[in-house]
Amino acid sequence: LFSGVAQCGCWTCLDEFNRIDIEVLSVIAQQLLTIRQALVQKVDTFMFEGREIRLKPTCGVFITMNPGYAGRTELPDNLKALFRPVSMMVPD
Repeated sequence: LFSGVAQCGCWTCLDEFNRIDIEVLSVIAQQLLTIRQALVQKVDTFMFEGREIRLKPTCGVFITMNPGYAGRTELPDNLKALFRPVSMMVPD
């Protein structure tokens, strides 16, 4: 998924992100960090999971979470650092 997002420059939104197992979140964090570092360095290609791929800088990853519900996982700090929090609420 993330290789395709980086190569085609599209955006993806992953819903209920904090329902993913902590072991999987760790892998995702490493992959996203690799993409982020490539974006910061403004490179055309970079190594991703052992393959050299092209990078389109328009790519983006967004997540949604519903904290506080049963079965939700707290995001690791290294993954939290890759996203900006935005809160939403129902208007009265």
